Amino acid sequence: MPQPRPESLAAALAATRATGAAGAVMTTATIPVNDPQAPERLAAALGPGPFSCVICFVSPDTDVEAFARRFAAALPGVALMGCTTAGEISPEGYAEGEAVAIALSQDHFAVDLIPIHDLAHLRPEDLIGRMIRARASLMRDHPGWDHEFAFLVVDGLSVREDALTAALAPGLGPVPLFGGSAGDGTRFERTLVIHGAKAMQDAAVLAMVRTDCRARVFSLDHLRPTERRMVVTEADPARRIVRQINAEPAAREYARLLGLDPWQLDTFTFAAHPVVVRIGGKHHVRAIQQVAPNGDLVFFSAIDEGVVLTLAEPQDMVAHLDHALAGLAQGGAPAAVLACDCILRRMEAMEKQRFGALSEVLRKHRVLGFSTYGEQVNSMHVNQTMTGVALYPPDPAA
Repeated sequence: MPQPRPESLAAALAATRATGAAGAVMTTATIPVNDPQAPERLAAALGPGPFSCVICFVSPDTDVEAFARRFAAALPGVALMGCTTAGEISPEGYAEGEAVAIALSQDHFAVDLIPIHDLAHLRPEDLIGRMIRARASLMRDHPGWDHEFAFLVVDGLSVREDALTAALAPGLGPVPLFGGSAGDGTRFERTLVIHGAKAMQDAAVLAMVRTDCRARVFSLDHLRPTERRMVVTEADPARRIVRQINAEPAAREYARLLGLDPWQLDTFTFAAHPVVVRIGGKHHVRAIQQVAPNGDLVFFSAIDEGVVLTLAEPQDMVAHLDHALAGLAQGGAPAAVLACDCILRRMEAMEKQRFGALSEVLRKHRVLGFSTYGEQVNSMHVNQTMTGVALYPPDPAA
């Protein structure tokens, strides 16, 4: 993976403020995690606030538990959430080895954080009740604020994102949700979510947000389905493993359809040749994570026997992203875009030598966030997409 850009390091403590008519809507600061005083300096760079919530995306190339404790101590009384990453998106574009903090102004945002522990034993009724109470409280305290959304971070190795989004759906009502699965670079060993001073596994954090800023949740990808299809004929759904495709060993058959040998399959192959499933009239990516030693294919999201997979071809991702983000600016540019961007998009950009160009697009459109092991949008867990929310300055008359 590429190293941090020199300009990012030089501007490590610089903070940027997205401003609206009533002042700063949000503040962002970044710092390399190898700085011995990174948590304290990052908190200081955000300024005095007041903040309703601070979101932090932290490179796994540090002691994340210690980082969370120290960062929380430096921001007493502030609601904190975040996660580890498969790369960061800073004000400079794609970054590595950094912590990116995004502070939501108390003047424009009200946030209720709901930690969700023990994902292996979800209790949907309790979770829905907590969500309904949180939304009612936010509406009661801020009746003049008309916009709301939900933001989710979840352990990216929990294999529970599909069950979690399904459990959350009844409690959302009309509130749009987006989110991302915590990453661990390209190691796939340990992913953590942050709530307050704690960094946790087998957990998620849901932010219920109410604001006077117009908010637009979106999801995009640059993939076009082809006519080449295959059927999953043997799978282990609980572990997201496909053993056979078209009654043949999975990796061998997938490679054959691509005109490759199985030993040639790697993360770059999966990024360049994704597979999609058709659900509700739309195609959604079911991204492949890796080839198991026995030739099985391990997926990032739900998979089952009988599922028809369609090979997809990527469009020009730089032109596609620039056009899609420009569309968010119709009627007025957003103050900032908070995004969850799949690791496979980053890998494709590297493989095709479009990394710098894609960073420029992210910088141009004020995108901040992290690279994920999967994304969530409303009631679905998806892959190889960018999901996010565009936040617009509040109406001066509000």
